[in-house]
Amino acid sequence: MNKTILVVDDEKSIVELLSFNLRKEGYNILTAYDGEKGLQIYKDAALDLILLDVMLPKLNGFEVCSIIRKTDFKTPIIMLTAREEETDKVLGLELGADDYITKPFSIREVMARVKANIRRTVQSAPPEEMTADGIVIDLERYDVYIDGESADLTQREFELFRFISSQPGKVYSREELLREVWQYEYLGDLRSVDVAVRRLREKIEHDSAKPEHIMTKRGVGYYYET
Repeated sequence: MNKTILVVDDEKSIVELLSFNLRKEGYNILTAYDGEKGLQIYKDAALDLILLDVMLPKLNGFEVCSIIRKTDFKTPIIMLTAREEETDKVLGLELGADDYITKPFSIREVMARVKANIRRTVQSAPPEEMTADGIVIDLERYDVYIDGESADLTQREFELFRFISSQPGKVYSREELLREVWQYEYLGDLRSVDVAVRRLREKIEHDSAKPEHIMTKRGVGYYYET
């Protein structure tokens, strides 16, 4: 069954460019030119991924992402932004976006990131659980429970935690995590990994300022401590 992607951007030329190329890859495409319409389509349709521009009329991309993430931690969201400021990129990731692409972008890059994010959502997980230190990783429901309470992880956060905790003590560089969890090669910005780790600590650790499990190896990367 073909996957359905929602493209939300107020620039008609960009919507047409993305729609044309995504349809060539076999995706079903829905489109919107403002945040309110995009949010309405999201509520009415079963989506596999959202390409969401930041600068939108009515509701901007940050607002749309925030509203979606209040109840939906699974649908991949890729933010599109013409801004170069680091704070804009980080804000989108902090709000729960899985990725971002800066305009002007190459279609090849967009396709690679779309495929990587959708591929993660269709990978099957065995119906089993991993348990350690009061943390339960439910591989069937794609959820993590801390002392019996759901951590409400996004799919990206879940994949990151499952991967890094699978080999306690092994240090992974940011480049390795991009390749293994984000499933594409390093494309110029490693900040996505740092933001995801920070959000993960806030949800997993009892005190994110003094982590006990998701540790930093200064100058190298991150590792999981049991």
